[in-house]
Amino acid sequence: MRIRIMWLLLFALIGFTSEAQTVNHLLWTNLLRKHVDDRGWVDYRGFQEDRNQFNEYLKELSYQDPDKWEGSKEQQMAFWINAYNAFTIQLILDHYPVNSIRDIGGKIQIPRISSPWDMKFIEIGGKKYDLNNIEHGILRKEFNDPRIHFAVVCASFSCPRLRNEAYSADNLELQLEEDAHIFINDSTRNSIQSDKLWLSKIFSWYKGDFTRGQSLISFINQYTDIEVSGKAKINYMPYNWRLNEGQLDQ
Repeated sequence: MRIRIMWLLLFALIGFTSEAQTVNHLLWTNLLRKHVDDRGWVDYRGFQEDRNQFNEYLKELSYQDPDKWEGSKEQQMAFWINAYNAFTIQLILDHYPVNSIRDIGGKIQIPRISSPWDMKFIEIGGKKYDLNNIEHGILRKEFNDPRIHFAVVCASFSCPRLRNEAYSADNLELQLEEDAHIFINDSTRNSIQSDKLWLSKIFSWYKGDFTRGQSLISFINQYTDIEVSGKAKINYMPYNWRLNEGQLDQ
């Protein structure tokens, strides 16, 4: 009897470990659909009211151990994008109300040193992370896909819209393609003309990600409805760091 119980416990442990490698992001989708509209505006007060459910999802993310994952590249990529966006929401909620994410972490902001993106408040698999670790050390470094920049959201008006659904392995390619098309053709983020471009500063900050083996205009032309000349003049728009809460005045 004792041996049988030991085997049952072992099988249960194996089953739990296997299941833990695949996160069910349905809870995250339900929260996003409830508190984020189709334009990406976020109801942070609503998230506060559902904080218990939100915390359950964050716990599920934290229980994962990326060092032991055997899932597909798409599963891992979807996990880290969802984690980045969810923990960004947590950061805002922990300091809410704020006018901008840049109000968090001190009045004097030194890029990559004393910014909110360097606060190690994230725990996953027993390791501490900050948002920069996830974006630059994992997503950009390991997956080498420039469309990531249209999926991770910095809680600001000029950043990409926050999808009101979780990213998933099965839908990841379609989601990233849609994100790229929507962001590039959004006239509040980019102004596209055949001979002149006013682009988001995202294309300046991470130009190297978009120009591997091609020009920036070639990348843009994959998603625009207007054919842009290879000689078009490129300018960059000011970045609006105001919180992406509700409809902003244009």
